[in-house]
Amino acid sequence: MFVDDGSTDNTYSLVKEAFQDSTSVHVFTKPNWGKSSALNFGIEKSEGEILVCIDADTQLQKDAVRQLVSSFTEEGIAAVAGNVKAGNEVNFISKWQSIEYITSQNFDRRAFDLMNAITVIPGAIGAFRKDAILKTGGFSSDTLAEDCDLTIKLLRLGYKVKYNDKAIAYTEVPETIKMFMRQRFRWSFGIMQNMWKHGDTLFNRKYKNLGYIALPNIILFHFILPVLSPFAELIMIFGIIGGFWQQIITYYILFLAFDFGTALLAFSFEKEKLVKLWLILPQRIIYRQLMYWVLIKSIVSAIRGTLVGWGILKRTGKINTVAN
Repeated sequence: MFVDDGSTDNTYSLVKEAFQDSTSVHVFTKPNWGKSSALNFGIEKSEGEILVCIDADTQLQKDAVRQLVSSFTEEGIAAVAGNVKAGNEVNFISKWQSIEYITSQNFDRRAFDLMNAITVIPGAIGAFRKDAILKTGGFSSDTLAEDCDLTIKLLRLGYKVKYNDKAIAYTEVPETIKMFMRQRFRWSFGIMQNMWKHGDTLFNRKYKNLGYIALPNIILFHFILPVLSPFAELIMIFGIIGGFWQQIITYYILFLAFDFGTALLAFSFEKEKLVKLWLILPQRIIYRQLMYWVLIKSIVSAIRGTLVGWGILKRTGKINTVAN
């Protein structure tokens, strides 16, 4: 099913013409009310028990849907997250994002899968039981991270959310710093909205690992520690100036070694080429500064009550990895 959300170009006419003789592809168009509205429209039109949602800038491996469906091994499983990889590694910023998907997002989901604490079924590839989605009220438009909101709502209802690393999707990541910052600001602000919206689950025994592990992890590692990190770096600089450079350098090398070892483990799980590991050092130095700015901007916008929209990301269609 293809849902055109009121695009202003000729997207709908091109897709309609391409699949006009197909009985297996259904093409729809509707007024532009946003991604959540488009998803809910498609869900309403669907007849399947299990629905697979993907983004328009994403390509799936041929067995990805089968892998997702095979993960619904019991009634209590409401959703399954797929394995998202960057499909357009054309420059440093896109290659750094590829590393982040491997060492952070997918690595985290492996761990949180064991504790039923996955908080985001990625929009690029995710499967859901239709009846479970309907019980949550569907995708909502009151946050900029509708995928995170729906996942948390499923966990609140007591469902299980799983991860299948073999269900692989290649997505187009931003290729410029400007587009990257715009995307990550939306992600960061959307997660903050969800933390506020679902704050009543925090340390609430009723919600088990959602309240005791998932949300505290987001608050600690996505907000508190990143905010404090620049101060830690300033202290390190002052320490070096003050004559403690030997101790500081020693600990910093140990930290980098641990970080590299963790990345190596993540790469081995993903069966990725180890040649990309050399990019971790510049990624950690430059990439982290960009994320500082994104987080600060998000916090300031939240404090000011600034109205934030989805924004527009330029897409190039350069997914170089052939889905097979």
